[in-house]
Amino acid sequence: MNPMTVKDVSEASANFTTEGWMWAALVGFVCFLIAADLFIHRKGHVLSTRRVVIESIVWVTIGLLFTLVIAALGGGVAAGEYLSGYVIEKSLSIDNVFVWSIIFTSFGIASQYQRRVLFWGIFGALVLRAIFIFAGVALIERFAFMLTVFGVILIISGIKVFRHRADEGHAGHERAVKLLGRFMPVSKNFNGQHFTIIENGKRFATPLLAALVVVEFTDIIFAVDSVPAVLAVSREPFIVFSANAFAILGLRSLYFLLAGAKDRFHYLSHGLGAILIFVGLKMAISEWYHVPTLLSLGVISALVVGAIVISQIKVQRELSKQL
Repeated sequence: MNPMTVKDVSEASANFTTEGWMWAALVGFVCFLIAADLFIHRKGHVLSTRRVVIESIVWVTIGLLFTLVIAALGGGVAAGEYLSGYVIEKSLSIDNVFVWSIIFTSFGIASQYQRRVLFWGIFGALVLRAIFIFAGVALIERFAFMLTVFGVILIISGIKVFRHRADEGHAGHERAVKLLGRFMPVSKNFNGQHFTIIENGKRFATPLLAALVVVEFTDIIFAVDSVPAVLAVSREPFIVFSANAFAILGLRSLYFLLAGAKDRFHYLSHGLGAILIFVGLKMAISEWYHVPTLLSLGVISALVVGAIVISQIKVQRELSKQL
């Protein structure tokens, strides 16, 4: 049997024509959701656990329901690719949540101000992901060997994720703050929800702006893993961007829901690492063999659910020993 070419692989994947109105509708809907979220939380107050849970459910529901839109536009294969990409992004985003928690703690950012930082951080993440996605697709279409390169990157990243460090999130902290300091001096004083403050007639960046720079810096690092991971299941920019967008949009609520629960997900990093290794292998061998979309979705979902279940079993066992 002859090896599958890149063309053969693309034919085994979703392949539909994207028209301008589709992109306009997607971007418009995403902007509407961002504006609505900003309006609802304009006062910057601390939300109750019940409110955060409800909002998280709403965001996940929106992301899952968009599967139907993709199915209507591109068929079942496209819907499967979107759903796989969404599950990957949502799973990897949990890592973002824990890193953000460390960043906010290191800067001493109060809970009522964290939402504002995350809003602009997520907005910047959407722009960065869009750039990464189109650049990644262009590279794959122009240079077939980039499939193997991206696959190897994901495998290496997956191995590193297994070695979760307690100080993760501090990496790049000082570098990002120094970068901000080149453009504006950084003050230790806060000015409510504002990113700048006037001191002695001079404008300074507040710790909120410094934290935002670090959040954006770390998202670039995360994007190196997450974007190639989604490209491993789909090479349609519309599918990849929408999966990223809807997974990212609900991150603020997910953060306030899970930020303090890192110890309850002891084996999650192992599951995420396994996902990266799996999709890395899938991408690396895609020139010769296309792993069925439903199989990919099943493996990814099983790894996430398995990691969470095993983590909860560990927590329950530790609690029972203390009784």
